[in-house]
Amino acid sequence: MSSQSLIVGNCGRTGANHHHSFAQPHLYFGKNIFAGDLLSTSLRRGKKHDYPWPDDIDPNISSGHLSYLSHFKPLAEKPKPVTLAFEKPLVDLEQKIIEVQRMAEETSLDFSDQIGALEHKYEQALKDLYMHLTPIQRLTIAWHPNRPTVLDHILNITEKWVELHGDRAGYDDPAIVTVIGSTDGKSCMFIGHQKGRNTKENITRNFAMPTPHGYRKALRMMKYADHHGIPIVTFVDTPGAFADLKSEELGQGEAIAHNLRTTFGLKVPIVTVVMGEGGSGGALAIACSNKLFMLENSAFYVASPEACAAILWKSSQAAPKAAEKLRITAKEHYRLKIADGIIPEPLGGAHADPVWTSQQIKFAINQAMEELTKLDQDELLPLRMLKFRSIGGFQEDKPVDPKRKRNIKPSELNMPKAADIDSEIENLKKKIIEAKGSSDPVMIESIEKLKEDVDKEITNAFIQWAYKRSLNQSSAYLGLKQKLEKLNMVSRLIELKKKSQKLKTEINQKLPAEVKAKMEHLKKAQENLSKGVPLDKDFVEEIERAMKELMEVLKSANLEIVGVTKNKVATPPLELKEKVSNLNKEIYQEIDKSTSTKETATEDKLGAENGKF
Repeated sequence: MSSQSLIVGNCGRTGANHHHSFAQPHLYFGKNIFAGDLLSTSLRRGKKHDYPWPDDIDPNISSGHLSYLSHFKPLAEKPKPVTLAFEKPLVDLEQKIIEVQRMAEETSLDFSDQIGALEHKYEQALKDLYMHLTPIQRLTIAWHPNRPTVLDHILNITEKWVELHGDRAGYDDPAIVTVIGSTDGKSCMFIGHQKGRNTKENITRNFAMPTPHGYRKALRMMKYADHHGIPIVTFVDTPGAFADLKSEELGQGEAIAHNLRTTFGLKVPIVTVVMGEGGSGGALAIACSNKLFMLENSAFYVASPEACAAILWKSSQAAPKAAEKLRITAKEHYRLKIADGIIPEPLGGAHADPVWTSQQIKFAINQAMEELTKLDQDELLPLRMLKFRSIGGFQEDKPVDPKRKRNIKPSELNMPKAADIDSEIENLKKKIIEAKGSSDPVMIESIEKLKEDVDKEITNAFIQWAYKRSLNQSSAYLGLKQKLEKLNMVSRLIELKKKSQKLKTEINQKLPAEVKAKMEHLKKAQENLSKGVPLDKDFVEEIERAMKELMEVLKSANLEIVGVTKNKVATPPLELKEKVSNLNKEIYQEIDKSTSTKETATEDKLGAENGKF
């Protein structure tokens, strides 16, 4: 088998020039002509390929020698983790839980119960998320760049295997791989679409979009398996057949149709596993089988949701809606009896645990093969034909009223949400910080407060520096000095007013009722004078007596009388007094306006100086 693989591989890599050179009619005439052609062929060398066998083979190895013949080798670097859009909230929660664990370890305190509860809620939220994925979300998982490829699963399923190459027409399409191998001691022919594990491999594999050469290679291997009675297992993971001009010229449609016709006549059991995405006829060309299984997060469709949305809704933004209408998921295909079973995947998709997923695929394949190998050829072919004849069939009957459905929202009790877990994580962080602060001499909060105080001191120092600099100017200094004097005077007047009010209340408490009545009499006399009413002599004498009595009362209250003077100036009339008060108001208003303009000017100047600073 190894020699066959090498020959087939070299056949697939041979260029067209080699065939034309040996087809010349003058090659068998004369030694000189033959030598000249031989020289030209030696100059037209093809691409140099690495020798597949290593120099140092382990002599103790019991199996796996033929794996050296494949170009599929383990990657030198680990694939980078890729987070899907709907997974981001839970990934952020997982990182926060890890951070809380680290903080708890630093404090050397026991928070295992709280962290365990958070991890349990996180697992429940993760399970709830993957149990209720939308069709477009399942498709994004099928498109995940780290999802295991066909050869990854074949390596995990088989004990011995060898990759076969070429379509016996001079080409070897890397988008389709064909492998013969044994699983549990039984030989199988494995055929599948091979995607790349990185950008370089994807370009080499043409993103798992086969050309007509790939389908002809697959058909050759199917005929080989049918001739030797080897069961066939096909893996589907392609966006569709390669639709370029050259592929159409080489007969893309004819190659797919030829595969479909021939596959229905093969006399060996055929099992198909849809691993990722299965697009249109490019997937169906190797998927005409007796049993079809789909991975939980795989998709099988006539057209991609983006293309369908662009056709029906004139916008690729309607892809989620198109994915629901197309019914692309494994659950829908199983309900419509297109798929015969659903192979489970771990939480997070097949890339979360590729080995476990491969074992589930192996279990489904072995179970199906046990069932199909018991059937005769006369039963196997009609079973395959009837499977596809029953797809999409319907039968007319009496009209039935539609079932009434109630749009009741499903219960979400006891299902943790990302926001709740996030709040619990923050609370646990606070507890850990508090516990850490009690043991550490310097708390984080005190450090933050100290930083704020330092910032305030620096800003105040800069403000004072700018203020002193602006005071050096003479005009600003004089204006500020006058304002300070006014403020001092106003403050003294306020203090005197407070003292006089206090003294007035004390005197009123000590004055007898007769003196208070005489004081009221004096107030009335003052009001009459202000109105311009002349006073009688008797009334003046009475006022003088009242003043003497008032002075004696004040002396008895231990109050010193500085002096008493007569108001010789005539009291102005009431109209004149009002005019004087109005004039005073206008004067004070003008003064206030002038002072306010000066204040704003000085403030603007100070602000400009601070800005320059």
